[in-house]
Amino acid sequence: MKEAKANGQYQQTLQHQNGGHLSPFKFAKLLDPEASWDKDQLGDVLHWIRQGVALVCGLLWGAVPLVGGIWFVLFLALSTGIIYGYYAMILKVDEEEFGGHGALLQEGLFASTTLFLLAWVLVYSLGHF
Repeated sequence: MKEAKANGQYQQTLQHQNGGHLSPFKFAKLLDPEASWDKDQLGDVLHWIRQGVALVCGLLWGAVPLVGGIWFVLFLALSTGIIYGYYAMILKVDEEEFGGHGALLQEGLFASTTLFLLAWVLVYSLGHF
């Protein structure tokens, strides 16, 4: 209870210092290997990167028009490869601090798969029938 109250006071202090607005997320942190990450922040960033990849791939796959399971597997491999490359090569985080490779690689996987399939099927169906 004390922790929640202290967090609320901290947020109010930040709002007061920034003219009533919360401080914006620093986009430079996304590419800084020296930045410190907590588990929730890194999870959110990985989740939204995966969502962006899913949307772009779904729109592209539907517009081209690609069909077949190989393209679904290619999306999964591409999405996972981008996420792995981001946290292992760009951010250089110690994956064991965040639950290991499995936890980081599955962050946002189900939601991105759903978005990918939705975009792919909608664009394909609306554009080619």
